[in-house]
Formats: sequence, structure tokens, C-alpha cells
Amino acid sequence: MEFSLLGPVAVTTGAGELPLGPAKRRSVLALLLLQPNTTVPLEQLIDSLWEDEPPEHARTVVQGHVSRLRATLAEGGAAAYGIELTTHGSAYLLRLPEELIDAHRFGELVALARPEAAPGDAVPLLREALGLWRGPALTGTVTSPPFAAAAHALEERRLTAVEALARAHGTLGEHEQAAAILYSAAVNHPLREGLIAALMRALFQAGRQSDALEWFHRTRRLLNEELGVDPGERLSGAYEEILRAEREGAAGAKGATASRGAGQGRPEAGGAAGPGQMPVRGGGTGPAAPGARDGGGGRAAPRLLPRPPARFLGRDRQLAALTDALTDHTTGESPLAVVVGPAGVGKTACAVQWAHLHAAAFPDGQLFADLRGFGEGDEAPAAEILRDFLLALGTPPERVPGSAQAASALFRSLVAERRLLVVLDNARSSAQVRPLLPGGPRCATVVTSRSRLDGLVATDCARPVGIQVLGHEEGTALLGAMLGSDRVAEDPAAARELVDLCDGLPLALRAAAAQLTARPRWRLARLAAALRDEQRRLALLSAEDTGIAAALRMSVARLSADDARLLSALAKSADGHLNASVAAALAGYDPERTQDGLDRLAEMHLVDEEATDVYTISTLTQLFARDEKDGRGAPGGDGSGK
Repeated sequence: MEFSLLGPVAVTTGAGELPLGPAKRRSVLALLLLQPNTTVPLEQLIDSLWEDEPPEHARTVVQGHVSRLRATLAEGGAAAYGIELTTHGSAYLLRLPEELIDAHRFGELVALARPEAAPGDAVPLLREALGLWRGPALTGTVTSPPFAAAAHALEERRLTAVEALARAHGTLGEHEQAAAILYSAAVNHPLREGLIAALMRALFQAGRQSDALEWFHRTRRLLNEELGVDPGERLSGAYEEILRAEREGAAGAKGATASRGAGQGRPEAGGAAGPGQMPVRGGGTGPAAPGARDGGGGRAAPRLLPRPPARFLGRDRQLAALTDALTDHTTGESPLAVVVGPAGVGKTACAVQWAHLHAAAFPDGQLFADLRGFGEGDEAPAAEILRDFLLALGTPPERVPGSAQAASALFRSLVAERRLLVVLDNARSSAQVRPLLPGGPRCATVVTSRSRLDGLVATDCARPVGIQVLGHEEGTALLGAMLGSDRVAEDPAAARELVDLCDGLPLALRAAAAQLTARPRWRLARLAAALRDEQRRLALLSAEDTGIAAALRMSVARLSADDARLLSALAKSADGHLNASVAAALAGYDPERTQDGLDRLAEMHLVDEEATDVYTISTLTQLFARDEKDGRGAPGGDGSGK
């Protein structure tokens, strides 16, 4: 059971909205909810319900409304939620868990947000808080002064949250987002000087000086025409800051031009600013209407990316390939890239790193979903992911379609004209991905998978970006980043051996670094010696819920029984190098069956086709396949591929 004050006054249960009756009955409930778990005198209710002199039978009317409310709540199952409406002499008490009231949840979320100290956390908290609003507060109540004052107080809290959300985006350098959030609030509250001042600063820092100054002049005219006053200190201060920064910026540009010579370009945007300066960020290339990305009620564009990967190193070539693939707008189509590679090679880290580096190119938001294609349990249904996306984009829960097909169509419609990035992690198949692809030409999608997803390449012109294992230099650098360069420099030969023993897989190297971090007295050579024992290697390359054995297990679990047995047979190879004939002999399969199986294993990156009819299987994959066969029979084995 939930109680709504931030919009129409309502009570909803799993079965739907309870019938609350006329405005005065809703008003009685609203006043009790504004003071939950507190006795509210009958006289206060009477004074609030009638603007003029209350009628002689006012007490009876209020008592009747309370009685009917009590019955309505009881019919809705209020007792099961710990909700009770009781009479205490000539007063009433609505006892309930306060988290059932949307206004209370709103206040808690706003209080948790720290726009300046932790803006990355504040943005989702404030977005969720503002998402609780469904219209003007206390809609459906009487129009008496007490209710008007209560509604005004709630609206002030909403505007304060909107301004806090804009500050959080500004702290993150996302000034276009800040302007978009403030725009609709400023349109609805054109005389709120602090709000206009914040919008002016956001527009200026987004490189939109003329828009910022226009808001000042517009507001000054309104203040003069409607109130007969001049702009106050906050609005005038913002105007003066912008003019001063423009003058200083122009002087700096003139001096820089003189020192460099004519035609040598302009100062770099986003540089350091002196005291009182407001550095201009961006080149004014944002949307024509800053409110275009505001979904209403102060809703900001969704920012669903995970945290940037810790100690991310290298992968310059792959990051550049993603940039080429995802910023190519020459075709007029929505660009799509597929990051592929074996388990533990760092596909997700690479995709998420690129997404954070280029988030500013997608000001309408970044969506992220783990499709669970190679995880425990079932893969994520398209309808589940689409529901999350639609809710993040501001669609009310009751308007999210039940079918995946309808939800997919609505998703494409909503984002058709937006600049949006979609990151789909851990996909199993092309069919799983297709319903989640946006259609707008300014959207981009990056998918990660252990499978090549050739179907997306064929039907959607996806650009594959392969991720390979790390070489000695990169692997040693990762160990140095995890352990400290001094510790690695003590024994560079052991560091190189660790890279070899980990097959150059970042996941395995990170697990090895975790072992050494937990044992600060161990030298690298001691762990290398322990890893030489093939019986212990996979166990040592695990850290709690992560490790190379767990990652490989998820890949092998998706194989058919035939392919799983073929993988086990390949583990018998002495040096991990073989051709189709050798593989057929090891597995006891005919050549055609063996070739088809090798192709599927290569597609899943469990073996690597180095050249025509030349296959390799990594040492760690061999060890895993042997362990699975010896301990639990051939890996996979149910014939379903699940």
C-alpha cells in the first residue's frame, strides 16, 4: 500500500487505486498524511476544509469522512501494512510506516544526495526522488489557504531538489544536462531569481553565452513589469560574473592570438580559470531547446553506466576502433560495435571505459544492461531489460508495455531523436540483442560477448572489435598498477612468468595480484612457483566470487554435449596446437563433425584459429577442461547448449 501526495492524492495497492471519494475526504487524508503518526485535532481539520465560516454540522461531516476513510483503508488491507486510523478524544491519528508516503521517500532521497561532495551518487538519488512526482502536489484537495501553503512548501522542496540535481551535473562538468534540468523549472517559475541565476551559469559554462544573457534580460523585464523591482543580488551577480568572464576570456584570447600569430586556433576549452572566472565548456553545439532532454518533473537523462574500471591500462587500439565504429554517422544509421574475446580478457572493462570517456557525446543518457548471456541462471529476458530502460527514460510504470515487442517499439520511438549510448554487456546471441537496439541515427550501441555474434554483423552491420590477451609488457604493467611498481621491479623475470602462467588474461592477472596483495611478504617468484603446479593453478587464480575457473565454467555451460566432449578431448593436446585431423583423432569424431565443432568453439573463443586449419587452446582452458572431465565428467553435457 502506497500513499501519494506528490501529485493527485491517492492510495494504491497491488489491486489498484482505492476509491477515496470527494475532495474533502481526500483533504482529510492528505492532512493526516502530512502529519503522520501525530494526533491531528478535529478543529484543525475543520479550519483547513472550509475557506469561509464552517457550517454548523462541520464536526459531523469530518467524522463521517474519517469513518469512511477508515473503512476504505481496511478494505484495502491496511492492517497487513501496520496502518491504523484511530480516534483520540477530539483528534485523529493515522499510524503507518512513513516510508509508504511518497513525500517522505522524496525527502529521504534528497537528504542522502550530496551534489558537491559525491555528485556521481547524487545524480541517481535525486533523479529517483524527482521521479516520484506525478504532477502538482496535493492535487484533488480543497483550495483553502492551509492546503495551498502545504502544496507550496512541497513545491519549494521539489525546486530545491531540481537545483541540487543541476549542481551535481555541473560538478561533473555536465553543463548541458544542468541547463536541461533547470530549463523547464525556470519556464514554470520565471520570477524565481535563484533558479534563473543557476540556469544562466549552466548555459554559460555550456558555451551558450547569448542564451544565458537573454535569460537575464527576460527576467529583468518580468520583474519590472509584474513586481516593479530590479533584479536581486543573486541574479545580478550571475550576470556580472558572465560579463566579467567574457571580458577576461576575450582579453586572454587576444593575447594568445598575438603570441601565436594570426590563424593559429583558439585557447583550449575547459582550461583552468582564475578567481571569479567561469570557464566556458563546450562549443555551443548542444540542442536548440535545453528542455528537450528534461522528461518532466526535473527528470535528468539516465546515467546507468557502472563505475569506470579500476586500474584500466592500455587497449589504445581497441578504444580507437570503438571510436571509429561508434562515431561514424556517414551511413545515416545507428552505429553498432561488438567487443568480442575469450572469458576474462577484459571486454566489459574496455566497453565501459570507452563509454565513460565518450559520455559527453551522448548527452541524452547512457543505458547499461547485463544480459547474463554467460552467467549463472537464465539470460535476461528482453522485456525485463526494456522495462528498466523505459523507466530510466521517464516512462511511468503503468505505461510500460507488457510484451517485449511493444516495449521494443516504444523504446525505439522514445530515443529516435536522442543522442543516446546503449551498452549491452555479456550477450549470448544476436537474437538476444536485436530487440534492445535503438533506431535513431544519433544513438550508438556497444555489445560485449564471448561469442562473435556474426548474426549482428550480417544483419545490422555491426563492427567487431576483438580483445586479445596481454603481452609481457602490458601484463607486467597491470601487475605494477595493482601491486605497486617497486614490488614488480624487484623481480621482473617473475613478473613475466606470471603473465605467461596467467595466459595474459587480465582477470587471471588481477586474481594473482589479489593473492599477492593478501600476502605482502611474498615475492612474485613465490607465487609463480606455486602456479607452476597445474593442480593448483586454477584455484590460486580465483578471488572470492571471481576467477578464471568460474568464467570458463560459464562459457562451457553454454556448449552442447558434443562440443563439450570435443573441448575435453582437445585438452589432451601436448602443446595446445593442433589441426582438424588431430582433433578428430583425439575426440574420435569424423572429420566433418570435428570441423563443425572446432568452428563453434572458435566462435566462443574457447579455441583460437590462428591460421587455416591451425588451432590453439590456451593452457588455462586445457587445465579447466581436464579438471571438469576428471571431477565431474565431460563439461557441459546436457545436449541443450544451456
